[in-house]
Amino acid sequence: MSFFILLPTVGHSQTAREKQLLESIRKEKDESKRFKRLLILGEYYKSNNIYRADSLKDVLLQKSRVFDDSIRFSALIYSAEVNEILGRQEEYFRDVLGCQQFLNRLNTEEVSFKIYKHLGNYHSNLLEFETADFYLKNAQKIAEKKRQNAKIAEVKNLIAFNFMLDNKKDSALRYTEMSIQFARRTSNKSILAESFNTQARVYAYFGQLELSVAKNIISLQLALEVNDRFRLAKYNRELGVSQRLIYNLNDAEYYFKQSYEHAQKIADYHQMGLALSNLGTIYFGRKEFKKAIESTQRAIRLLSELNDFNGLGEAYDILGMIYREQKDYTLAASSFNKSLVFYESTGNKEKIAGVYHNVGTVFRKQKKYANALNYLQRSIEIREQFGSKNQIYSTFREIADVYRDVGKTNEALKYLDMYLDYQDSNTTIQSATKIAELSELYRSEQRDRLIMMQSDSIERQRQERAFTSTKLENVQLRNNSQMYFIIGFLIISVLAGIIVFYRWNQTRIKQERKEAEMSQTLLRAQMNPHFVFNAMSVIQSYIYENDTENSSKFLVNFSRLMRLILENSPKEFIPIETEIEILQKYLETQKLRFEDRFNYSIECEDILFEEGAVIPPMITQPFIENAIEHGQLHTIEGGFILISFSKQNNMLNVIIEDNGIGRKGAELNKKSKDHKSMAMKITKDRIDNMSKKYRTEGRLIVEDFNKKLNTGTKVLISLPYKAENLKNS
Repeated sequence: MSFFILLPTVGHSQTAREKQLLESIRKEKDESKRFKRLLILGEYYKSNNIYRADSLKDVLLQKSRVFDDSIRFSALIYSAEVNEILGRQEEYFRDVLGCQQFLNRLNTEEVSFKIYKHLGNYHSNLLEFETADFYLKNAQKIAEKKRQNAKIAEVKNLIAFNFMLDNKKDSALRYTEMSIQFARRTSNKSILAESFNTQARVYAYFGQLELSVAKNIISLQLALEVNDRFRLAKYNRELGVSQRLIYNLNDAEYYFKQSYEHAQKIADYHQMGLALSNLGTIYFGRKEFKKAIESTQRAIRLLSELNDFNGLGEAYDILGMIYREQKDYTLAASSFNKSLVFYESTGNKEKIAGVYHNVGTVFRKQKKYANALNYLQRSIEIREQFGSKNQIYSTFREIADVYRDVGKTNEALKYLDMYLDYQDSNTTIQSATKIAELSELYRSEQRDRLIMMQSDSIERQRQERAFTSTKLENVQLRNNSQMYFIIGFLIISVLAGIIVFYRWNQTRIKQERKEAEMSQTLLRAQMNPHFVFNAMSVIQSYIYENDTENSSKFLVNFSRLMRLILENSPKEFIPIETEIEILQKYLETQKLRFEDRFNYSIECEDILFEEGAVIPPMITQPFIENAIEHGQLHTIEGGFILISFSKQNNMLNVIIEDNGIGRKGAELNKKSKDHKSMAMKITKDRIDNMSKKYRTEGRLIVEDFNKKLNTGTKVLISLPYKAENLKNS
């Protein structure tokens, strides 16, 4: 069949789905049906192997010539979408304009929607905003008429992008919100991820990096849930750019490498090239110029094969900045000129303005001040008409430096004032800490998932070994057919059993002790998975509601809590001040989660601080968690938790009191009962171990707070008293 001759062979392992599609193509006898199966294969490749999707594009275009208009259109629109994915703007534009002829010839709503959508995107990229709006609104009408929520969300994203390029921030954000609402009505998480990503791009375009990062992390999580590697590569790269803008080079490098790895798995050479370009900026920022040049030149080789002119423009712009920093102004100017040629071929005005700015900086370093001012002013003129206005201010600073160099103080002060006005209102630096915390929170969650996966794998291996061992023992018993061997085996078994039982009993005691310690370590290190999950839900709801104040407050409190737990959980003892801080952060986080439906108080005798009292970390947390979760404090009017620390008879006494539903009410919930029993056993084992080690009589007493009504809980924990100041003295 001609398809298999025309399609280039590429060494890669075929998936079951790919094999199934190829087999269906081989078996199909009807030519038009076979072509449609080829299109289905192409759609599969668009998500799983971009290189093969590109190879199939030319095959489809060639084979479609003998078919009717509907098949020819489907091949052309497929070609347009692949060229768009690969960044071939010129070829994408050619395909989109070629589709226009089918508007009247096919005259179906499905065809019209696709053509209007791509024509709108085409005119947006040409900065023809009114024409773009006309086509996109027509596409929106068709989608709304057919009540196709995914398509409505898709078009609203494009309308938002058009408003963004037109510097209409409020309109752009309004349409991203509408897009998110419609995307939520679908079951397609990739569509929802794209809607949040569009909102992130709008925030980034207008300089609101903190909000951009928050939205893009949501996009990344959604794409991860459906393993959408194309979007994972894209969103990781955009997060890397945000981190680079706040000079967080280590996190930026992490995201760029993640982008490259995801793109590599689907043979997306376009995004691999962009990731390499961005990695070049990281090495450039660290002054590792050799690595920066190598990475950027690798990007240029990949992007040249794809004819990605915008990508090449960016790569040569980065290369020019590297050579400029090395004071090789000839190579810098040559690279910037190549960048301009590529950007001018695509009509990318905003990027052209950026290159003009960089050319101006080269002339300034060469003390060619007239040329420097000429290019810097041209950069400002372009940016005043096109692109993000935020980018103008860095050029103001450069012009101020030029005027300072030539001794024109008044002009230098004028441009410096304009630059400083922007710096005063710019929140990028102020947001840097919050962005770093958001990034760390996301990466911590990824590490936790990896730990859970590894734990599951270890447990499965243990069970398999146990099963194999049991099976071998059974085979051995069946082979012992002789009676005297059986009798001898039984005698030996009895003797061995006595010894093994004794050793097993000793090992069991040690193992139970270790398991208690490990269980408590897990409690301390990870707290309650349900609590972490619920906390993530609260954060997500705040972000969905665009409640930046509460989401920032919650994230800062939660990240500090997790940091305290991770730092202190491995220790045998921690200062009592640290334990109190952990409890305060935990309770504050729970109060935010339950919207202040209960109160708490922590009291501690002054002598404990003066003597430097220490306490096993997180020993009180399970009972406070029980009070909130299983005592249902958030449902009690006037709910409270009282915690007190005191010294009595050389023992550290901790009392935890709450007025929840009490033990009797909690026992109705079997899950609650099991959870509390486990927490109590672990804590009791810890106290017993400490009592034996330090030869004291530790206690754990749990009783009702209100003994008449059987409500509330009172917990007394009595521990050996240890203090750092007393030890040192």
